[in-house]
Amino acid sequence: MEPLILVINPGGGSTKVALFRGEKILKEESIRHSPEELGKYKETVEQLPLRKEKILEFLKENNIEVSDIDAVVGRGGPFKPLRSGTYLVTERMINDVMSGNVMADHPSNLGCLLAKEIAEMAGGKPAFIVDPVSVDEFIPESRISGIPEIERLSLSHALNMKMVARKAAKELSKRYEDINLVVVHLGTGISVGAHRKGEQIDVNNANDGGPFSPQRSGSLPVTQLAKLCYSGKYPDYKAMYRRLTKNGGLFAYLGTDNIEEVERMIDKGDGYAELIYNAMIHQVAKEVGAMAAVLDGEVDGIVITGGIAHSERFVNKLIKKIKFITDRIFVYPGEGELEALALGALRVLKGEENAKEY
Repeated sequence: MEPLILVINPGGGSTKVALFRGEKILKEESIRHSPEELGKYKETVEQLPLRKEKILEFLKENNIEVSDIDAVVGRGGPFKPLRSGTYLVTERMINDVMSGNVMADHPSNLGCLLAKEIAEMAGGKPAFIVDPVSVDEFIPESRISGIPEIERLSLSHALNMKMVARKAAKELSKRYEDINLVVVHLGTGISVGAHRKGEQIDVNNANDGGPFSPQRSGSLPVTQLAKLCYSGKYPDYKAMYRRLTKNGGLFAYLGTDNIEEVERMIDKGDGYAELIYNAMIHQVAKEVGAMAAVLDGEVDGIVITGGIAHSERFVNKLIKKIKFITDRIFVYPGEGELEALALGALRVLKGEENAKEY
């Protein structure tokens, strides 16, 4: 029988959980946590008992004994730079999260803690994380920013991007490790990566640059940005950071980060909304072209994924701009994080790859 895998993806206001029997999903649920519930905790790691209790309730409601689980896999957070792959949850990883030795305080850091505790309850079964946002396979040239005080960092939607890259390789009847792909993740933030022979050798940091997205500003004219920072309009770094990463992009121009709502505005004759919508497509296409150049024009396929990929209008307009690079364009709408986590654990359980050490 295929292994039973519990998947855990902690987010800002929810904990997404799922049970997989091999590659097949049996049950999934998004456990909501109210702001009042989470507001009791000063630090994210203090939420661990609450989220664990809710996951155990999910198992009980679905008549699953903890001891029946063969492996637990949690979302990996913004840890130190890591190579792509499936990692065993170790004491060193746990200590880094508990001590705050991570790149950012984010609920995804709880993934490894939850996976380890529940795996131990299951009788010492393996606990994993897969392709955290800090996956770093940059070549040296990709790290250079333009001034020595700032280094480009590899932070991206690696979990989903790696999974869809493997799907595209399968459709091409090739191994991911043998081909070159440009992978486009269209979500709240947008990541466009150059994947060469199984490694993401360059990608825009969705918080720092690349195309603007529903909430994020993307790359900006730097001298005008510097002037804005000193203008007094934003009192401190936190206010400016929020403007760039939460209240930028579509939201800044149109007051919404919902692509479907923007399309409805366009359908009602809103020319300004259409301009901003087309500008976002324009910027995504430019980034795809840039990553094709990183691959020396040797592109076996382009992969489009993420929540915005559900919009046929957006995708078709984008494809029109980038199809000159290659006509092998694959579209996998949605984020697929739960599936990506399960498949990463399954590859290790089946001996198709070895678990990495943190």
